[in-house]
Amino acid sequence: MVHTFRRLGSNIAVDTESGAVHVLSPVAYKMLSYIKPPLTQDMPVSLRYSLAKYDSSGVEEAYEELYSLYERGELFSDAIPLGDISKALSTRIKSMCLHVSHDCNMRCRYCFADCGGYVRERTLMSQKTGKRALDFLIEKSGGVRNLEVDFFGGEPLLNFDVVREITRYGRELEAKHGKNIRFTLTTNGSLLDDESIDFINAEMSNVVLSIDGRQQVNDYMRPFEDGSGSYETIIPKYKKLVERRGDGEYYVRGTFTRRNLDFATDVLHLVDLGFSAVSVEPVVLPQESEYSIRKEDLPVIIAEYEKLALEYIARAKAGRPFTFFHFIIDLDGGPCAIKRAKGCGSGCEYVAVTPDGSIYPCHQFAGEEKFKIGNIFDGVIDENIRNTFAHCNLIENPTCADCWAKYYCGGGCAANNFHMEGDIMKPYSIACELERARVEFALAIKAALAK
Repeated sequence: MVHTFRRLGSNIAVDTESGAVHVLSPVAYKMLSYIKPPLTQDMPVSLRYSLAKYDSSGVEEAYEELYSLYERGELFSDAIPLGDISKALSTRIKSMCLHVSHDCNMRCRYCFADCGGYVRERTLMSQKTGKRALDFLIEKSGGVRNLEVDFFGGEPLLNFDVVREITRYGRELEAKHGKNIRFTLTTNGSLLDDESIDFINAEMSNVVLSIDGRQQVNDYMRPFEDGSGSYETIIPKYKKLVERRGDGEYYVRGTFTRRNLDFATDVLHLVDLGFSAVSVEPVVLPQESEYSIRKEDLPVIIAEYEKLALEYIARAKAGRPFTFFHFIIDLDGGPCAIKRAKGCGSGCEYVAVTPDGSIYPCHQFAGEEKFKIGNIFDGVIDENIRNTFAHCNLIENPTCADCWAKYYCGGGCAANNFHMEGDIMKPYSIACELERARVEFALAIKAALAK
């Protein structure tokens, strides 16, 4: 399968199965619409007529270029023989989302977690449960050395003492079992102080700082419990944390909704405040919500990605680069084919643990009893649910079969599929459209910066 597109002044072809990406001349780009495999070494005579408006020597050179790519397996390549992905997946757990707080001091209007409560009683995780969760992770990780634990909520800093104690315990387990635990934390920033900032910068490999962009956007969507805005409270705290963090990894992470489809302005606002690593995601809400993204919004959203891409290139060339999460793409390394086919590994290699010790496939399934995998205290795993998620991969999903971008998204988000389409195996169509557009822009940025 070969996908061709024009973005940001480049003619680009993506060979889906090999992963090869080619920036083509106008004649080679046009030629691709006339040829199909198998290719022969001699150029078909019909191409001379189909491409008569181009110089004949240029047509021949273009065909030689495309044939060379074909011979090297970088054009019209055969499908990758991955076999049964569900059997290839590890039964070992490598990553855990630890819900240390099912409570929050903000009332974000789009929150999937019922403003931190997950449609249940607001509660905090105990030290006992947190430590047992790490024991469970060690037990289920087998021979895997590198593990990840993300402190999540709600707002994790409402339970800061427990976060600190769990981290300390994790360091003990590392030494005892020969493991390396990469701790991360997601926060709304409101409770940050010198003590928590220094702890986060010392112990967290990455920290996600939630904010939606411009003050008027953020304060409407992310108010405190009393209805007041959060922007002026969190901005100074975020700046202090990032300044003290030095080269440490972080992201400021926001959500855009139908109220701010001009989200490129929000991204650039955050960059101009001094935050060099930004991620702003489209909201995922039912269509009846006033904030939801709808199909008719897609042209506007894609135009915003283009606006952002152009600014991304301009600033990079001017020596003022920034990172936008969806424009990061690794063409030289990246995960293996099996990992690409499975995506995030939810329900298999990645799980979420709630304050009562319940285990779910990921944080967005927390509280969905039909997806409860088990409990850390008895250690029993419902293999039927786990097996369902093992089969949730792009190889077994017919909708993904003919998508050129399938190896970039791994079949999409199972939680979004379930909440928007009612089935973890049915891709959320709006997310698919946006993912394809973002990949095109990411590749076009690579091409533009290579010129």
